[in-house]
Amino acid sequence: MILLLLSALLAVPSHAAAPTVKDAQAFMDGAEKSLDALGRRSAFSSWIQQTYINYSSEWLASDADQSYSAEAARLAHAARKYDKLDLPADLKRKFLLLKLTVTSPAPPDPAEQKELSDTKVWLEGTYGKGKYCPASTTTCLTLDDMEDILKDSRDPKRLAEVWTGWRTISVPMRPRYQRFAELSNKGARDLGFKDTADLWRSGYDMTPDQFSAELDRTWLQMKPLYEARHAYVRRRLQDKYGKDVIGADGLIPQQLTGNMWGQSWENIYDLAAPPKTKPAYDLTERLKANKYDELKMVKTGEAFFTSLGFPALPSTFWERSMFTRPRDREVVCHASAWDVENGQDLRIKMCIKINSEDFVTIHHELGHNFYQRAYEKQPYFFRGSANDGFHEALGDTIALSVTPEYLKTIGLIDSVPGPEGDIDLLLTKALEKVAFMPFGLLVDKWRWDVFTGKTKPEDYNKAWWALVQKYQGMKPPAPRSENDFDPGAKYHIPGNTPYARYFLANVYQFQFYRALCKQSGYTGPLHRCSYYGDKAAGKSLGDMMAMGSSKPWPDALEAVTGQRQLDATAILEYFAPLKAWLDEQNKGQATGWKAE
Repeated sequence: MILLLLSALLAVPSHAAAPTVKDAQAFMDGAEKSLDALGRRSAFSSWIQQTYINYSSEWLASDADQSYSAEAARLAHAARKYDKLDLPADLKRKFLLLKLTVTSPAPPDPAEQKELSDTKVWLEGTYGKGKYCPASTTTCLTLDDMEDILKDSRDPKRLAEVWTGWRTISVPMRPRYQRFAELSNKGARDLGFKDTADLWRSGYDMTPDQFSAELDRTWLQMKPLYEARHAYVRRRLQDKYGKDVIGADGLIPQQLTGNMWGQSWENIYDLAAPPKTKPAYDLTERLKANKYDELKMVKTGEAFFTSLGFPALPSTFWERSMFTRPRDREVVCHASAWDVENGQDLRIKMCIKINSEDFVTIHHELGHNFYQRAYEKQPYFFRGSANDGFHEALGDTIALSVTPEYLKTIGLIDSVPGPEGDIDLLLTKALEKVAFMPFGLLVDKWRWDVFTGKTKPEDYNKAWWALVQKYQGMKPPAPRSENDFDPGAKYHIPGNTPYARYFLANVYQFQFYRALCKQSGYTGPLHRCSYYGDKAAGKSLGDMMAMGSSKPWPDALEAVTGQRQLDATAILEYFAPLKAWLDEQNKGQATGWKAE
């Protein structure tokens, strides 16, 4: 009798109804409201932590980050109950974006959630406070100081010293970064991803493997241009420093590139300049001669956007941004743009120097701010760019339009150089843009292999330098070992900022630029185009930016360019005159390098 009664009870259907589309919509409405509030709190806390680095600000940032990460992970985990529903396209997209909200999702265990947040804040703070203190002096050098030395010095021993000195700051990060990767992977697996690499590569409207293949395909499109420029500059460096310093393996010592990571070479223009030529103008000197200060630099960047029809930045931007390094406290000087309150409180954080590099960087960062404001009316999960590469590309699309014609228009130069100066201008740009491409690829290739377990903790540094050699064709000034942690000497590793977006941005910006030039009616050489003041170009950009992340990125790309695929042909078109010139210069010279 008892058995019959139990059987009857077990046969009774559950009162828990299967979830419906209406339930999913209600869940999503609550999730957006919750994360919007927590995200605002985290943004304010992070701003304080990065502009007032101390124990208290780090505690506040960690606590806010933990709260946001834990809630995002909880919601993403709870959202899995709606995975099998046939949802409307917009709602389905929001559920995917929910899972991708946090770059390092928190594990389900509260103690590990706190450990993850503390570790992330510690890593970023350690980088921000990093200094090199030479034994020969009582004066410690900041990263700014060392970047100036790499930019200006032509003493190979001094360059090697500061390059190596900066990398002492990342050695203590190694065990903490290993633990960070373990905890982040736990959180990613809890959301249904294989690991953090799988999560990061799932935000591009294609499978992770397809995304990796797209990056490789695009790199191969432009690799010949990089190799031609590499061979030419290597020979010029050998002329300066001699074969003993350069070596016979075809690799360029990274410290000789004028940049701490070899990601941009414009600081060694004087060594790479075409023989017997003199630049038509020095933008850094023109900025100083025209009495540009930090504020005027930013105002000029804003004026480019307003010339396209965008409204001016709010007064709070000028009141709350950080434009210079404070003298009374530690800060993270790495340039960044902030949307603290959904387009209502936009800021940038920089330690601006009056030079051409920061002039371009300001345009880049303001691109983030204008994009952030353009999509402010979108729902929470659609307040972002079509993919993260779009966000990085916008400001640089504007910066490509900073041509001699534009500089004359705003009074920074007196006359526009003739075509005879084109090689000079293109080489200068290539030392920045083309030099960056392999570095933009390798940072996340290293990180993805760490997250997947392909690269073991005992091989962190070996794997890093294998990628540097393969893609950049560079080497360190002296042998490195596993006692070092050289990836941690680049902000985006301890700062946990995905980096493939910068590679994408370097390609998208030329696609955007070429399309906007055509829309403005320009028919000359691509590198000479400026659409400053063109309201039609501004509308085209603005309409795309207002879409936010509500549509797949090929839709957003098509809206401006008519293309639906990542395509490096715009880069090749832009630099075509330079490539022909480099090939002529490199005749009879070996290109490429030997990578172990």
